[in-house]
Amino acid sequence: MAASARYYDGNVALARNVTVRATGEELVILDAAGTGVVARWPAAELVVLGDTVHEKAPPIVRRGEEARLVIEEPELRRQLAQSMPPLAALGMPRPAALPRIALFGATLAVAVAAFWLAVDVGSGYVAPLVPYDLQRRLGENVASEVIGQQPLCQGRAGLAAINGLANRLAKAADYPHPVSVRIVKGGPVNAYTLPGGILVFYSDLIDLARDGNEVAGVLAHEIGHVAHHHAIKGLVRQFGVEQLLKAMTGGFSDIGTLGSGGTLLLALRNGRGFERDADATAVELLEKLGLRADGVARFFERLLEEHPTDAAAMIGIWSSHPPTKERIAATTRPPTGRPAFSEAEWAALKVSCGPREDKAAPSGRPPARRPDAGKPI
Repeated sequence: MAASARYYDGNVALARNVTVRATGEELVILDAAGTGVVARWPAAELVVLGDTVHEKAPPIVRRGEEARLVIEEPELRRQLAQSMPPLAALGMPRPAALPRIALFGATLAVAVAAFWLAVDVGSGYVAPLVPYDLQRRLGENVASEVIGQQPLCQGRAGLAAINGLANRLAKAADYPHPVSVRIVKGGPVNAYTLPGGILVFYSDLIDLARDGNEVAGVLAHEIGHVAHHHAIKGLVRQFGVEQLLKAMTGGFSDIGTLGSGGTLLLALRNGRGFERDADATAVELLEKLGLRADGVARFFERLLEEHPTDAAAMIGIWSSHPPTKERIAATTRPPTGRPAFSEAEWAALKVSCGPREDKAAPSGRPPARRPDAGKPI
């Protein structure tokens, strides 16, 4: 019996085409023409290397030598397996690939789902345990990065008014640490919460508000983020997802890059959930203190008036915030309760950044608004 094969002599990587003849006692390797003997391997010294279950053509070697013999054709391997018992492994049927792929895929899916659930749910338990000092340092670092060279408002009376209300709201939410509000001069019309109870407001938001109750509604919303530890939860979740992707891809493959889309979707979904929680908490805290809670919905209405085309509604799941109309419906309350700020406090807050610079132009026309002034809170 003769069989075509590839022979590696163990000295160079170049393969040599050979033929093979099997007898009961030895495996004879001949040149491609079948006239010259390349090697004679005793049957008792033959070994099949590799994984015969998963490898298509596992190499054959002579024990103690570096040379390799590879036979690609299944029929030739079967014939050798039948004629020489040491090569019987070559004739073992390979299991079907589809069931193995399905089993691997199912196992991977279960592992990823379990890890994902642990990250998504577990972060809610882990985040509050992060030491406050560490959260505060993280918040300070982020604040310095985000605010950069933008000037901070220094009006003492206005800052005292908004910080006083912020800490009363935080106490009502059973948040055990002090919170601080920083007002950045200018825009956009926005506010956000950083780890460690640091709140950043932009003065354009205060200028856009019709009264102090609307600013209080935004403030209570941000305190909702603080009370639910949303800022640090977001960091914990992001870290967990990154570790999952690194475990799956080795940290640098294209799959890891594509996986960032899944990270984005998780972050956006959590963002929408966080915003809804903060909206509900804002109304609850204001009512708990006996303050007017209608400012939450009224400020959203104000944003919708400024920008009738609701970006959150247009881009759907890709938005980090719920649609504005949905938020208005969920937070609408009657105009009952005490004003959040006294008249003196509201007056001080409005000038906390100094005189407003957006006075009417000499022509009498109102100044042009900033293009980003309607960004959702």
